[in-house]
Amino acid sequence: MSILAIMLGLVAAQRLIELALSRRNWARLEARGACQVAPGHHGLFVLLHASWLITLALAVPAQRPPFPGLLTVFVILQIARGWVILSLGQYWTTTLVFIAEPLVAGGPYRLLRHPNYVIVTAEIAVLPMAFGAWEVALVFTVLNAVLLTLRVREEERLLARRALILASAGDRLGAIR
Repeated sequence: MSILAIMLGLVAAQRLIELALSRRNWARLEARGACQVAPGHHGLFVLLHASWLITLALAVPAQRPPFPGLLTVFVILQIARGWVILSLGQYWTTTLVFIAEPLVAGGPYRLLRHPNYVIVTAEIAVLPMAFGAWEVALVFTVLNAVLLTLRVREEERLLARRALILASAGDRLGAIR
């Protein structure tokens, strides 16, 4: 089995596990009153990631050796991705979710507003480049950027609305005291 096949299998398995974890977390959040925002984005991201992996499998010769430095960067990105997921814990989902609870401010969220998006963008570029498929890296990085532009716009609206709702609830709580 080639290194490419192993990497694609591992990434596909990782994404499937993440989808299952996301569904579990979403069900728990929904039971606590959370609501999903802009659900149409989710399917597009799933399609993008599946297409990215399939395109890599079709475009890269199976026995092409990877560039070790870029493969190492990709592994480091996986560790960073795990850090994001662990930091968010029960709040980690692949969808946009509103819940009136404190935002996670630890882990990579101390450093960046949207660390997962930065990591995923890098993954989409680095894995194809590790196998010399710069065309795949370019096409899927651009497609991901288009989707992320829509997603981040919705997420920023959600965060602004959330801040207003929580501030209003705090004002009412203050008035009750």
